[in-house]
Amino acid sequence: MRVVLFRHGPAGKRDPERWPEDGERPLSGRGITRTRIAAAAVTRLERGFTRILTSPLRRAVESAELFVESCEPKVPVERFDGLAPGHSFRDVIQRLSELGPDEVVALVGHEPDLGKLAGVLLFGAPASLPLKKAGACVISFTDVAASGAGRLEWFLPPKALRRHVRNSRKAKV
Repeated sequence: MRVVLFRHGPAGKRDPERWPEDGERPLSGRGITRTRIAAAAVTRLERGFTRILTSPLRRAVESAELFVESCEPKVPVERFDGLAPGHSFRDVIQRLSELGPDEVVALVGHEPDLGKLAGVLLFGAPASLPLKKAGACVISFTDVAASGAGRLEWFLPPKALRRHVRNSRKAKV
């Protein structure tokens, strides 16, 4: 199993007047662009996605939808409350353990939870590996996902992902 942790892209500034419920805060225009490019880079680096699980917060759902645009073939997006801020790592690990060992899954969520989840998957403890907005990492497992059983394959900030897309375009010219 391969698990991609993908942090949602830059969202609009907190504004209780516009979004009384912070979970409804969308990606900004810049966030949409940056997330689309970062997702394109991730799907070039990782192939064969089987599903995307996303936090139910709007900015994460929008990021997951941009991510699926880059997937070939298209894959299902599933809202999963376990990826909402403050939820238990056990819920995420339990959900991953229900999937097959050949799956390639993207988890779209928030900080500090994704970084701590990476620590749990790699070290068995919530040692944080913080992801920047629209940044990603891949953790692989010999079989199914389990606490402390993961291996870090790569960890890239959004700037490196954007550079990867630019360099890929130059190489095609």
